[in-house]
Amino acid sequence: MLDETNELPTIIDIILIPDFSLMAFTSAIEPLRSANRLSGKKLYDWRVVSVDGSSVISSNGVEIVPSGALDIIQKPKLIFVVSGYGVQFYNNDKLFSFLRKLAREGAVLGALSTGSYVLAKAGLLRGRRCTIHWENLESFKEVFPDVEVSSDIYEIDRDRITCSGGTAGLDMMLYLIRKQYGETLAAEISDQFIHDRIREPQSKQKMALRMRLGVAHPKLVAVVEEMGLNLEDPLSQKELASKAGISTRQLERLFSKYMGLTPTKYYLNLRLNRAKQLLDQTNMSILSVALACGFISASHFSKCFKEYYGRTAREDRNRRFRDYEQTQVLKVVG
Repeated sequence: MLDETNELPTIIDIILIPDFSLMAFTSAIEPLRSANRLSGKKLYDWRVVSVDGSSVISSNGVEIVPSGALDIIQKPKLIFVVSGYGVQFYNNDKLFSFLRKLAREGAVLGALSTGSYVLAKAGLLRGRRCTIHWENLESFKEVFPDVEVSSDIYEIDRDRITCSGGTAGLDMMLYLIRKQYGETLAAEISDQFIHDRIREPQSKQKMALRMRLGVAHPKLVAVVEEMGLNLEDPLSQKELASKAGISTRQLERLFSKYMGLTPTKYYLNLRLNRAKQLLDQTNMSILSVALACGFISASHFSKCFKEYYGRTAREDRNRRFRDYEQTQVLKVVG
């Protein structure tokens, strides 16, 4: 991917999209800085770029002043697009055309956090395996059904490198540094960040289900996992119990004891949480969202949604657009 070469430093270009994830950005560039310091050589250099050269505000309000606009990227070797919240609203034909041009010239294109959305919108992930932050995974599948996407922390598929974001950028860069300069340097950098191991690409983004639930009962964990795998076509309580090898009565007792809910209510909440993600991150119709989450009608879905969230699905979607627009106005004014 990045072969060791006598031509140093290896230059990495990073394109920031408004509301980008600062965690994803810093997790990716800090290992490069450390590689230079520990090796005593300038192995890497990086240019931070915005589409028009203006400063870019991250999702937590920190403002980054870039080195320049897209036109400063000359003879690129590796380019990462970094985005975050609201990427589903982002459209910029100038950037999309520029990225397609770089791809034709043989550059390696990468994405951090939700940056895969940008590459996919530019048509640059067809025929490539990619990943994206877990919170955007299901909506990404709905919007780009022809793109192969995984829940791994990062994916390297020929001339595309995509990373789920967060601290996974640290693992991805350490992996690339190890490929170029060996295990010793990568391990030293990892120690600098008090990072006890370099996760491989196939590592999963989310912690094990039993850890997230705070429950170790294997039957209960198995049932919840089945629920998560069957949100569009929900299984009956009898089917769930049968798959776990227990009776429906045992199933009810387990959920009452450990979750404080009936199995039916817990399953419904999972489906509503998925629906909320799709409403937030896609332009799917409310009926399409309802069907994708196992509801037989939009009216039934809206009724359940309002009971759970205190507002209808339509009200929730309208609020999302209003809040996003207000955020952008405040940033411009600020």
